[in-house]
Parts: sequence; C-alpha cells; structure tokens
Amino acid sequence: MTHASQNPALTLLTASPRLPLLAALAVRFAATVTRWEQRRRTRINLSYLDDRLLSDVGLTRWQAGRETARPFWDT
Repeated sequence: MTHASQNPALTLLTASPRLPLLAALAVRFAATVTRWEQRRRTRINLSYLDDRLLSDVGLTRWQAGRETARPFWDT
C-alpha cells in the first residue's frame, strides 16, 4: 500500500517551539491513531472489492487477502 505523507500543518504544529511537550505528544498520538484507523478502514474496504475492481488497482485476490490480514499498525 502507499504511504501517506504527513500533513504540512501537523508538521508545523508539532515543530512549534511554543507548543508544550504534553500538547506535542498529544498531537503526535492523535495523528498516529488517525493513521492506524485509516489503514484499518482501507484494508477492510479492500476485502469487499471483487476480482474486476482488484484487477483495476493491480492486485490479485491473494495479494488483497494478504494485505487485509495485516494488522493496522503494520505499514
């Protein structure tokens, strides 16, 4: 699967010297959980595609099954 790049606004926010440490950690944690949820949803939706749609995105049924079996934290 493709890797999503980090949001530039999020990068700017976490790099801000005015942001307290706890707030910076909270922002990073929220961003990580959001990425995990996006991966989970994407993998679930991939499992619903039929062979024709899988072919359109360049995957076989076996490859899609292998991808959907991966845990959400695995990139």
